[in-house]
Amino acid sequence: MKMQSQSTSIKHVSSAKLKTVRRRFASLYGIERADSLLNRFYHLIGRYGVGIQKNSPPKSLTQRDALLITYADMVSDEGRRPLVALREFCTARLKGAFSTIHILPFYPWTSDDGFSVVDYREVSEDYGRWDDVARLSEEFELMFDLVLNHCSAKSPWFKEYVSGVEPGMNYIMEADEKADLSAVVRPRSTPLLTEFQTRGGERSVWTTFSADQVDLDWTSPDLLFEFFDIIMFYVSMGCRILRLDAIAFLWKKIGTSCLHLPETHEVVKLIRNMLEIVAPEVLILTETNVPHEENISYFGKGDEAHAVYQFTLPPLLLHGLLRGTAEHLSSWASQLSPPPKGCHFLNFTASHDGVGVRPLEGILPKQEILDLAEEVEGKGGFVSMRKLEDGSESPYELNSTYYSALSDPKDEMLGEARFLCSQSVALSMRGIPAVYFHSLCATPNDLSGVKKTGRNRTINRKKWEFAELEELLEQKEGQALRVFEWYTRILRRRSACPAFHPEAPQKILDIGPSIFALERASLDGSQVVLCLFNFQGEETTVPDSERMRLLFPAGKARDLISDGEIDLQEGGFALRPYQALWLSSH
Repeated sequence: MKMQSQSTSIKHVSSAKLKTVRRRFASLYGIERADSLLNRFYHLIGRYGVGIQKNSPPKSLTQRDALLITYADMVSDEGRRPLVALREFCTARLKGAFSTIHILPFYPWTSDDGFSVVDYREVSEDYGRWDDVARLSEEFELMFDLVLNHCSAKSPWFKEYVSGVEPGMNYIMEADEKADLSAVVRPRSTPLLTEFQTRGGERSVWTTFSADQVDLDWTSPDLLFEFFDIIMFYVSMGCRILRLDAIAFLWKKIGTSCLHLPETHEVVKLIRNMLEIVAPEVLILTETNVPHEENISYFGKGDEAHAVYQFTLPPLLLHGLLRGTAEHLSSWASQLSPPPKGCHFLNFTASHDGVGVRPLEGILPKQEILDLAEEVEGKGGFVSMRKLEDGSESPYELNSTYYSALSDPKDEMLGEARFLCSQSVALSMRGIPAVYFHSLCATPNDLSGVKKTGRNRTINRKKWEFAELEELLEQKEGQALRVFEWYTRILRRRSACPAFHPEAPQKILDIGPSIFALERASLDGSQVVLCLFNFQGEETTVPDSERMRLLFPAGKARDLISDGEIDLQEGGFALRPYQALWLSSH
């Protein structure tokens, strides 16, 4: 590995930045250790050739930025490594539609489809090699996962812990089985503590997510520097967005909820400070599937995450379209405060996980949430539960593909229109759009996959054979082709519209309970796009208004979705069931 001398690498770093880093070390690990940790940080800079560039500007996002979320082996082909097949598919079919690919954990793992990491510095041989990742980075920018809360119980770190060997013996989070852990907020109903036999006897290990995912002890500065090194390695291998997985649970203190603790936020800020010094072009995305106010706390004061998932959008959008009303979505969206300057929402409807319903707390009555879960179950989906403080259980996540959740068993085309309406909404809102691979081709629930694994989340994690997917996308009258072509076409058109810049203002309009309406305006004021969505399975009328006449004085508008012209007649005009329009004067 390459190392720069301290004098060469540090002389370009402002003293203010280093003082901030030192202050965070002191806050986390004590003032008496701050100087030695800062000195250790000095010697880290330059590792893997990262951190020696001068005056590298922060990454600037535009309307051309859109993310594809995919597994490394989402597309496999006999005789080729999955990452090679994925690169071929994405390069041939998705260039110009997506700027960035989020490759879900591609490291060696033992469970949770990659999120129980064995070795953070290797590519699983089931997927390919680092060379394959590098070649993909030549075509698209890449987002990597950093699984910070836990590692695999089969990892070298945990084996060192069991054997009492440095450094792993200090990396694992223990707890006294007699401690009062009733205040701990859980994302699962599985036991919080798991017993393991170690060289020092039986120990209770913190296992927030599963017995195979042992929690890491962030009170150890050695662990922090281990991850600093991993981050710099990822940057050297093409990572341009760093996703901090399950970050909310990172720091533990007995007697607290162990969720969103101040020390957790301090770690995120410290990682950002580190990146600002060594790789300012890299962005941080935090993954915190919690109610909105808790979620946006990870923006800090614009000094923490560059982006957070818009976790409220998927379940609220799903609820509105299934109930035929935009009222709750309009009310919530109209109260959204813009993120701090330089920060963004990541707008999505589906991901590798299910649709989290905790963000609906305080927005929908509890019975509405339960009814939504029941409807998803009725369409072949599942509901994952979490344990509450009183020992009862509550829905945590709806497990279904987004397409199946919005499907209409009686009318396939109406269900398809409802799904496309949902995707149009997510692409319209202020922020960065992110699209899960299975949304691109309208994948239905994979019930046979669930039967094989016994895990609810498998329903939304089907893996495609290259030839099978290619054949599916060549069926001229097929649903998958219709959705795929619609999606890639609309993404390319969106990328040419300055009104969809991530920081372009957004205004929610009230034009009726069944219509979700928002206005986007380019930063320079040269373009305004009026976005209209019918949330009903029936035709509805967009009323004439002074605002409409002001935006479109000629009485006509160009719909950027269909590339057709809309005649804005006096008295209003009709929207078909679940129709979506992006109206522009040019």
